[in-house]
Amino acid sequence: MSTWRADPRQIADPFGERAPLALQRGFTLLGTAVEFRSDSAELLDLADAAYRGLPAHDLGGPALQVELRLVEGGREFNAEPPAARMLGGAGLLGAAMDESNVVLVNAAAGRAVVQMSRALLAWPYHARYELIEFALFSLACRAQGLVPLHAGCVGWGGVGALIVGESGAGKSTLALHAMQQGLDFLTEDASFVDPHTLRATGIANFLHLRFDALRWVDDAALRERIQASPVIRRRSGVEKHELDLRGGWAPLAAEPQRLAHLVFASPERAADDALLRPLDAGELLERLHVSQPYAAGQPGWAAFAEGCGRLHGWELRRGSHPRTGALALKGLLMA
Repeated sequence: MSTWRADPRQIADPFGERAPLALQRGFTLLGTAVEFRSDSAELLDLADAAYRGLPAHDLGGPALQVELRLVEGGREFNAEPPAARMLGGAGLLGAAMDESNVVLVNAAAGRAVVQMSRALLAWPYHARYELIEFALFSLACRAQGLVPLHAGCVGWGGVGALIVGESGAGKSTLALHAMQQGLDFLTEDASFVDPHTLRATGIANFLHLRFDALRWVDDAALRERIQASPVIRRRSGVEKHELDLRGGWAPLAAEPQRLAHLVFASPERAADDALLRPLDAGELLERLHVSQPYAAGQPGWAAFAEGCGRLHGWELRRGSHPRTGALALKGLLMA
């Protein structure tokens, strides 16, 4: 009895799902092993530029895979690319800039796919930040049940202080000076927390600093490093130095940090010896809920909030120099 075999050349693949992804790169990020697979060395280079050389943070999560697929053509962008629009349903999350630049995340399967046009490669910051990072953050967060927070974090000896504040509140400048005081940097603005253990992880690759942050930097070598860094432009129009923290020169958190303090950065000014105001559990939780409207809708929020009610809460007001705020944080963590 003969067996008929289809000619592979005659099998249709209208979705491109069988296209080989021969290139790969593996990292341990946001608590778990993440494998990037791609058909393009250029796309894999974007992932490598973002995630190489970072401390391996392991929370014991399931292995994840992100596919990076390049499509030829696509519309050219004379100005910056259109902002990605979020979408979701049927257990999927996604983001789309246009018909060629799309992300789909299937957290239940532990996989995500990023389709990117060659035209978008001319805008590497947008490609990395709005598509690849979106895929990684969404996948790692949902697959592990982490709570995603709009907050920075620094630590000492494995113990962390979460820094909560609006965009422009000075969290990045505060983190820079905290590192100068010897504290370990976890993340400037995107923390992911296990709601049951309150261990926080993040991506410690870059610090984004406004130009006026340089006036607070006394160290000549650090000032020169910042000035030599690439300049990125946010969607808001604000331009910032993108300071790469890797390479061994900056103290990066070697492991997820066990949260002990929640610190709310305030624009209010105070004397340098009175920057910290303690918060009771009620005020801490109220501020936390108001500051995290997205995280408050996630499944792990109730357990996370219950745990946070047992932490130390503080309002950190501004002193005469960002260094004084960093010293206040250091005092909390080393007490």
